[in-house]
Amino acid sequence: MKKITAILFALSLLILSSCSADEELIPNESTLGSSHAETLSSVDVSRDETSTPVKAQSEAEKLLADMTLEEKIGQLFIIRPDAMKPNLTPNQINDSTKNGVTEFDAEMQKTLKKYPVGGVALFGKNISTPAQLTTFIHDMQEQSAVALFVGIDEEGGKVSRIAKSPNFDVIRFESMQKIGESGNAANAKNVGVTIGSYLKKYGFNLDFAPVADINTNPDNIIIGERSFGNDPDLVAKMVAGEIAGLHKSGMMSCIKHFPGHGDTKGDTHTGYVSIEKTWEQLKKSELIPFIHSLDATDMVMIAHITAPNITADKLPASLSAEMIKGKLRGELGYKGVIITDSMAMGAISLEYSSSEGAVKALLAGIDIILMPEDFVNAYDGVYTAVKNGIISEERIDESVLKILNLKERYHLL
Repeated sequence: MKKITAILFALSLLILSSCSADEELIPNESTLGSSHAETLSSVDVSRDETSTPVKAQSEAEKLLADMTLEEKIGQLFIIRPDAMKPNLTPNQINDSTKNGVTEFDAEMQKTLKKYPVGGVALFGKNISTPAQLTTFIHDMQEQSAVALFVGIDEEGGKVSRIAKSPNFDVIRFESMQKIGESGNAANAKNVGVTIGSYLKKYGFNLDFAPVADINTNPDNIIIGERSFGNDPDLVAKMVAGEIAGLHKSGMMSCIKHFPGHGDTKGDTHTGYVSIEKTWEQLKKSELIPFIHSLDATDMVMIAHITAPNITADKLPASLSAEMIKGKLRGELGYKGVIITDSMAMGAISLEYSSSEGAVKALLAGIDIILMPEDFVNAYDGVYTAVKNGIISEERIDESVLKILNLKERYHLL
């Protein structure tokens, strides 16, 4: 009996060894009952040693999957809070000093529900006291289904909405030019930490800074002392320092105004402005601070300047696929969020309706449309363009996911 058992055991070993090392002994479905066959068919019984486990969905991806088209389009806009007041005209909304909304009311709540924007940008006319500002921002965030970007131009120096107010006890900086003259990037980092810290305290999460432009043209009327200086490498070092400081304080950064507003004479707030340099010339000067910080910054703001010796389309950079998709995304490899400069500025608003400008910007590769002259017209224009197949919903999803990923990175979702 023992001899027979040993023979049977040896035979079984021979049968098993004839199977390849990678082969699974899988039951034949024909020999199983129907219920067992169904169970097997619903399970992946193949084995691939090199396969990568399926990555779990991020919060941003989950949120995007559940969004309506209307909600997605809303995320593409950062607007003035005044644009939520239906009784204000575009001229009143975009006035830099008058008709400022300073508290969130029922009318604004209704507008925010209908047009669920991605963020708001506050100006001096929206700010009176620390208590008012903190409450205002808190109330807007409370009523937004998705946390808002709450941004401000707080550069330090003449463009500082809070530091320019006498009602706020904050450290003030004379200018970024003065910081640049120190030659010490630690001073620029201190600017970022200081400004970022007080912005964070009031409820902001995004500073439209630092200015990465080089002050290369003495006739420039818009940049000047807002720039760290006229040396590309110095400006690059200072910009990187300020970004590090903003990040240390938990604040998002936005370098501006790509591809460089320093060598211009005009003001895009009032109309057409161009730069005559070629791309190769910009890469040796104006682009250096931008390129140096593309991997660090959270956003890049595109100027409305036209570059006829770079783009054949002769469009403002903010509407140019050649500049955005071809140069910034393609050649320079930037993968983060791209935002326009204010779309209410004359370089855009004098040439295009708000809806036309918004649609052109998105088709060019923009992710966020900043402060269109007429927000509702811009929003409706994008919605209609998607419905008519001019812009695909996949294109919308691409930008919205970038936006939500950034919000998730800063723990806003």
